Amino acid sequence: MQNNRHQCLLTQCDPARNRARFYALSVEPSLFGDAALVRQWGRIGTHGQMKIELFETAAAAETALARLAHRKQRRGYRG
Repeated sequence: MQNNRHQCLLTQCDPARNRARFYALSVEPSLFGDAALVRQWGRIGTHGQMKIELFETAAAAETALARLAHRKQRRGYRG
């Protein structure tokens, strides 16, 4: 199994609106040989929420990661 992980950490901070959020994305190998896109989000300083999506290939998971990162950056998150 490869240890090839692709990661992205985005934050959104606006003190005037009391907003301090994070959105973390990573592609990791699963136990069954396919790839998992792990998404974690919430307020900075907390564990937040987590969602795991399985993909057949790492390339498909990295494409989904890039699509989600681009969508979050359009909504004001910065890396």
